[in-house]
Amino acid sequence: MADAPAKRRGRTGGRAGAAHRRGTAVIEQMPWSPPVITDRPVEPLSPEGVTAIHDGAMRILEEIGVEFLNPEAVEILRRAGADVNGENVRMGREFVMEWIGHAPSQFTLTPRNPDRKITIGGNNLVFGNVSSPPNYWDMALGTKVPGTREMCANLLKLTQYFNCIHFAGGYPVEPVDIHASVRHLDVLFDKLTITDKVMHAYSLGKERVEDVMEMVRIAGGLTHEEFNASPRMYTNINSTSPLKHDYPMLDGWMRLARRGQGLVVTPFTLAGAMAPVTMAGAVAQSLAEGLCAIVLAQIIRPGCPCAIGTFTSNVDMKSGAPAFGTPEYMRATQMTGQLARFYGLPMRSSGVCAANVPDGQAMWETSNSLWAAVQSGTNMVYHAAGWLEGGLIASPEKFIMDCEILQQIQRYMDPAITATGPDEIALDAIRSVGNAGHFFGIQHTQDRYTTAFYQPFLSDWKNYEGWEAAGAVWTPERAHVMFREIVAGFEEPPMDIAVRDELRDFVDRRKAEGGAPTDF
Repeated sequence: MADAPAKRRGRTGGRAGAAHRRGTAVIEQMPWSPPVITDRPVEPLSPEGVTAIHDGAMRILEEIGVEFLNPEAVEILRRAGADVNGENVRMGREFVMEWIGHAPSQFTLTPRNPDRKITIGGNNLVFGNVSSPPNYWDMALGTKVPGTREMCANLLKLTQYFNCIHFAGGYPVEPVDIHASVRHLDVLFDKLTITDKVMHAYSLGKERVEDVMEMVRIAGGLTHEEFNASPRMYTNINSTSPLKHDYPMLDGWMRLARRGQGLVVTPFTLAGAMAPVTMAGAVAQSLAEGLCAIVLAQIIRPGCPCAIGTFTSNVDMKSGAPAFGTPEYMRATQMTGQLARFYGLPMRSSGVCAANVPDGQAMWETSNSLWAAVQSGTNMVYHAAGWLEGGLIASPEKFIMDCEILQQIQRYMDPAITATGPDEIALDAIRSVGNAGHFFGIQHTQDRYTTAFYQPFLSDWKNYEGWEAAGAVWTPERAHVMFREIVAGFEEPPMDIAVRDELRDFVDRRKAEGGAPTDF
């Protein structure tokens, strides 16, 4: 492909979620405004506790080591001074701290629509869609089924429609009706045309990573130099706990590092299964697995943008199944937040649950997960909307229900709520009402009543009789109706016809070449 973007030949597509701007709104939602965390983080660890977990992570790296199942990565680390024995890599704490010191404390990801850029780090908080479930559930089906391209596209429409979703993570459901060799090409075409938010690439072999980087570059109308100059997309890799990094994820990690794109490493450490049963031990192991990958990235390209993720939870000791949104999950997230600040790294966590359908369990576990993210000082929340069954199901009803929580978090962080100026103290209003009467009709209330409080789009605040008279519609049923209306009225965000054609040509060419190899 030529470096220069093709000549613009006009525009196609409409307005994402346009119904809510045409006056025929499916919902009245809050504007695009990624939250800034205004509260002090919850820090359950004492300074001595932080030191103890840091020391545990360093001793894991120094004394036990992590297996890097990628010879190129091993050789890079060996040349930089790590102690290598076959695939086992050990590194001293001074070595680790020196290299992670090169990583920026925050960075900005700029998608094809620069108005949708997001900053990862500092007090910034952004939410992403559910990513990677192989199965799908909605109320019309009433059962779990394998994902399809149409289901994936509909969830991408929700991703674009909701202003409280700030980045498009992995596939919101795996479209298993597309062959694995070309799946990434079709889904990324859909993602880049249905949404204009920050993109993700799976680190699953060089072809997929290189294809996605090229497609993001084309969609942004960028030269290769412009793409390499600042992060336009990101990947997330998971270690293979305990204490391993696999070949394909490291391959993708290194490719994006060389081009200065966003990097997130998230060990999946389930206490009692892939990590010690104690949360301190699980967090220490998780940090060791994450930090060594960040060291590798910084050796390749000092200063490349990295974030450390946490997915430390516990298992059900009766069945071995993962549990999420538990008290232990919340504390592990908060503890990891303390250590992320200690290392000066941005942090990723998740909005997750173990429930199988969008019921009460789903919402209390997800709410616990999301508020743990807020309390921990998380910067990037994966799976913030739509996750069920420990990540095995994506649900549009759950997606919409979760967005109600996300909007409430955004409103919770609004400084207007805690403003203390004369208008907020409202002495004149209190004086005018005095010891009798009420505040409903006074001018102070009339001037503010439309914006004074959070207005839900999904919650039903009628009393029981009113709710029953309106049809006794339960929350998931209301969410299902909204889902259908949003999808029916959805219009894609604008994209230049020339850019869309270039994307389509790239996809067609790569399909003709066979796409990415698959294992059988």
